[in-house]
Amino acid sequence: MESTAVRRKRLAHRGRYRGFLESDLIFARFIERHLDSLDDAQLDRFEALVDEADEDVWAWVVGRRPVPARHDNDIMALMRRVHDAA
Repeated sequence: MESTAVRRKRLAHRGRYRGFLESDLIFARFIERHLDSLDDAQLDRFEALVDEADEDVWAWVVGRRPVPARHDNDIMALMRRVHDAA
């Protein structure tokens, strides 16, 4: 079983190096501000978001498309706040 510290490192890497500059920036800002404070349930929700396509995540965060119910949660709210503050 993966430790929480290792999981955070893995998710940080996956979030920062996605290949789509806009989502790289959104994820990098979120990771810098919030990743270390997420509990296991929040890490689950963040990981589910990391598994989504870059263009979808970007569109949801910037408000171009509605957030699907499966991602309409505290993590998406935090990502949107981080983006709005940038």
